[in-house]
Amino acid sequence: MAVKKAGYIEKFLKKADKALQEGVKRADEALEDAVEFGTMTAKQAAQASKELRSQAKKERAELKKRGVKKITEGITAAKNVTSSTEEDLATLEKLGKLRKSGVITEKEFQAKKKKILGKI
Repeated sequence: MAVKKAGYIEKFLKKADKALQEGVKRADEALEDAVEFGTMTAKQAAQASKELRSQAKKERAELKKRGVKKITEGITAAKNVTSSTEEDLATLEKLGKLRKSGVITEKEFQAKKKKILGKI
């Protein structure tokens, strides 16, 4: 019976060795798939990152452009207000001179003055 037991153990060890070899082979295949998937994911991540950076640059440029436009509009509006105010004050001076010289009446002067000061 010792011979039968020895043969049985040998068969068992061969089956175990074969199963281990298949397990190692499957593990290697899974590892290769994981590496390939990881590489693909890394490439996809790099592409997505590149696209996002490009989009961010475009949006930054657009925001900068709009910001500069708004600032320019603000400066223009401020200049116009200043110019208008200066022009209105000059007009008031001229109206004052016209009133003093009798070209317009006090009532006309006050009406124009009220209108001009209402804009300021």
